[in-house]
Amino acid sequence: MNVNLYTGIDVGTTKICTLVAQELEDGSLQIIGVGIEPSRGMKRGVVVNVEEAARAIAASVDKAQRTAGYEIASAVVSLAGAQVSSINSRGVVGVAGEIIAAEDVARASEAARAIAVPYDRQIVHVLPRGFVVDGQEGIRNPVGMHGFRLEMETHIITASSTALRNLAQCVQICGVEVEGFVLNPIASADAVLRETERDMGVGVVDIGGGTTDLALYHEGTVSHTAVLPVGGNHVTADIAHGLRMPAEVAESIKLAHGHTLGSEITPGESFMVRLFGEEAPAQVLRSDLVSIIQPRMEEIFSMVAQEIERVGMMNYLPAGIVLTGGASLLPGVRMLASQTLGLPVRVAGPGELKGLVDQLNSPAYATSVGLLIWLQKEVQGMASARPAHKPRTREGTDVGKKVQDFIKTILKGMAP
Repeated sequence: MNVNLYTGIDVGTTKICTLVAQELEDGSLQIIGVGIEPSRGMKRGVVVNVEEAARAIAASVDKAQRTAGYEIASAVVSLAGAQVSSINSRGVVGVAGEIIAAEDVARASEAARAIAVPYDRQIVHVLPRGFVVDGQEGIRNPVGMHGFRLEMETHIITASSTALRNLAQCVQICGVEVEGFVLNPIASADAVLRETERDMGVGVVDIGGGTTDLALYHEGTVSHTAVLPVGGNHVTADIAHGLRMPAEVAESIKLAHGHTLGSEITPGESFMVRLFGEEAPAQVLRSDLVSIIQPRMEEIFSMVAQEIERVGMMNYLPAGIVLTGGASLLPGVRMLASQTLGLPVRVAGPGELKGLVDQLNSPAYATSVGLLIWLQKEVQGMASARPAHKPRTREGTDVGKKVQDFIKTILKGMAP
């Protein structure tokens, strides 16, 4: 029996997570393969050592293959890093017939992507923001409508061609074809956002190890995306320098004793830790630890606020901010974010999951799960436009030429 399978590889600064899911009869996804490996060769979302990064990805893929019980041939890959930028664009086309067809929407999308892109950059996403038919605005899906002039508002995300090639090379070294790239906050949004939040206006802030990724939604579509070059690893580095201890020790005490609000901890509370130059463990006040963590987290949220203000979206987010990513697990982070941003804030991980989900309900895996949801939506969208295609199967991991060509067109990923 053919089983639709989806594979995503979340290549982060802190961890590599490969997930394999199968689509059930009710359309939900069941996780059947999980491979989590500490990240190596990555810094702030960018490959800095191809050999080390490839080894970490290979180890993650191998674990996922063994738990899923089949060989992974292709996958979508997460994308972050300061090399990512975005711009809004509009495409206008005339409608050949009286009824707008999917082909007209495709031509409008191509017209919108006809922007001047520097030679060293590549388009990753062309995301529809809305349509205008013969001057009528606010249309989300024009297919089937009468009209003569179709305008398509899009959000175009580009990335450094070199960074994409390096990341693709690391994955392909492992024998896995890169079907395309998905920007981290776009994937995370699919895992954590509610439809009512998208419609009202909401921001997704994914605080990872090396970067903080932002996606702003208004009236159901993406209005702005950004990648800020600061994340949880910067908090760890601050602790290591401030308290003079190895980075791995700093990370462990951040997780065990960290807090983002000094007002919420008990005065005089302390813990024991081995510092540089000390033969025996030394006593450290928890207030000293928090006095290091809180300013850095405030800086991250201040940078998010500045980015939202820069694009004029602060008054268009009544649903507030949804925090996700590993650093969102720090105690007190929701309150600190709300105080700094002046917006409602909630912390969220992936929704209801099925299968091998013991670790995956955490906000740290929002991007990983979101990759699968995003890919499922794209394949379903392709299936409705082109009903005849070969599904992903357990026996044959190739999605079929038509499916792969469609996904590559949508994602504009690197060809092998």
